[in-house]
Parts: sequence; structure tokens; C-alpha cells
Amino acid sequence: MRTPPLLVLLVACLSLSGCSNRSMIDGLQISKPSGEVTSSIIRPDAPVQGSAGASVGYPMDVESVIAALAEPDQADAQALQQVAMIVPRPPANGRIHRSRFRDAKPVNFGRITPQQHAVHGVDVSRWQGEIDWVKLKEQGANFAYIKATDGGDHLDPMFRRNWEATRRAGIPRGAYHFFYWCRPASEQADWFIRNVPKEPGALPPVLDVEWNHLSNCKRRPPREEVLKKMQIFMDRVERHYGQRPIIYTPPDFYRDNLKGAFPNHPFWLRSVAAHPSKVYPGRDWVFWQYSGSGLGHGVDGKIDLNVFHGNEAMWWQWLSQRAGRAAG
Repeated sequence: MRTPPLLVLLVACLSLSGCSNRSMIDGLQISKPSGEVTSSIIRPDAPVQGSAGASVGYPMDVESVIAALAEPDQADAQALQQVAMIVPRPPANGRIHRSRFRDAKPVNFGRITPQQHAVHGVDVSRWQGEIDWVKLKEQGANFAYIKATDGGDHLDPMFRRNWEATRRAGIPRGAYHFFYWCRPASEQADWFIRNVPKEPGALPPVLDVEWNHLSNCKRRPPREEVLKKMQIFMDRVERHYGQRPIIYTPPDFYRDNLKGAFPNHPFWLRSVAAHPSKVYPGRDWVFWQYSGSGLGHGVDGKIDLNVFHGNEAMWWQWLSQRAGRAAG
């Protein structure tokens, strides 16, 4: 039987772009404490770093488009327009840089490795010092998360410099806040809002939640209090920026507090010894922090390495959705 030309076109588009109508965000579960920390608060011996929305789905139902094109007499102009909409277009001069980062402590992740993900990025704080963002972009920093604040009175001294430098380098970037369990959530949200610009095209803000035994705040509130504080912070930040915050967390904190919580929030998961599916079974994610010991041109010492959960087409689609919400 002769295949309709438009159906062939659709199949080609889907295969080339890796398009999927599957939503990519949020499920839940976990394992035993990892003992991992980030350098959000702690300064390591060698420079290391700090720490990590919404569905990556497409704007129409792919199956309905296929059905519309199944018969030649249904392949009208509207169906053809829908085919064009399935493949997101990158912005002008948009390009994904292949990762050239090395790892001082390489890990065998098994069947699914970070290298199989198309879009890599970094997160940084003051401990990286001066960064050549143009060189880092060429190394594969296709996005960057920059530490902005922690608690209710601390601003990372490199935040404004990194924020402006990534803008000049053309790197999509967002800011993250390290949560302090001895301070009211509303004060911390206001402090973040005071210091992080509201800019169209910025990545969603990130709430970094973890236990840090070296912090001068030794409190480990009960789960109910943790979730309440997080909700207060995220609601206030979402109202201001028009984007739902991403939750960054390591395995031990997730196990203690986040299993079964926030099913409608996107997650950025730290998992430096195994694939997230093994450490956080059932939990979908937007970003995976797979290393705290990355090496590359443009930065002295070590840097956190991350990947986006999706192919290039999904990345451009996700970025366009974020830009639209931030501007709205």
C-alpha cells in the first residue's frame, strides 16, 4: 500500500528529532544516605562547586497528528502546520556544544551514561573563582546554574559577575538558593528575589535543599516542617518570577524528606555513583548532576557537571517554554 507523503515526512521528523509526547517530569522514591555534600557552604581543598521545570512535553498530541495524516484526503494545511510545529526550532545562532569535559574521578555508570545525553551544563559558586565562560561554553557548558544566595543575608560574591558573564557568552543560565534551616522561609525567598534579576529567558530558579553537617545551623527539622518551609519559599519565588522552581537535592535528603512529595515540581538530582533511576527509583528529573570533579578549559580546578533529561529538540522546546513563562 502506498504511504502518504506527509506521513513519511512526519515519521522522518519524529525520528530525527527524537520527539516524544511523553511528559518528562515527576514521580518518586529512594535509598540509603549517601553522605554526599556539595560545596555550596563548604570550601573544599581544591576548588569545587555548589549545586540544581515543568514538563518537557510538546504543544500538541503527536498521535492525533499521525491520525490526521493517515489518509491523503485528511492531509490538509492545518495538519501540515502541525507537522512543522512538532520539531522545535533552535533560536538564531543556537547550537549545542558537545561535552569535552574530563572527570578527575570517572565513574562507570553502566548502560546509560552521562555521555549519552546531548545537552551538558555546569553549576558554579565562588569556589570556581574567575571563569572564562566563552571557553567553558566551547567545552560543553550549554547551560549554567550560578549560586546566588543562601540563608537570608548571604550573597555569593561571584554571583553578579558570573550572571553578567554568562549573558555575554550566550549561555542560558539560572540562579540557585541554598536553603538554611535556621531561618524563616519567607525571609530567604525575599532575599533571593532582592538579589536575582527577573529576566526573560532565564532558567527557572532553583531551591537547593540538603543536610550540611558543617553548617553552623545544626537543625534537622521534621519532614512536615521541611516541606512546609520549602512550599513557602517556592510559592513566593514562583509568584515573582513566573516560573515553578526546580528542586535540587542529594540522595540522603531526598530519602529523609522528599519521597512522595512535590509530584508537580521538577527535580534536579545529584547522583555521582549511579544512574538516577537506581538512586531515586520512580522519580523523573530535568537535570542530573553526575559529577563534582569535572575538569575543563576555562575553569581552574574542579567543577560540577550536569546533563539535561532529553535530546536537543526537547532542550530547545523546554527553553522556549521557560522563556515564554518568564516573559508572561
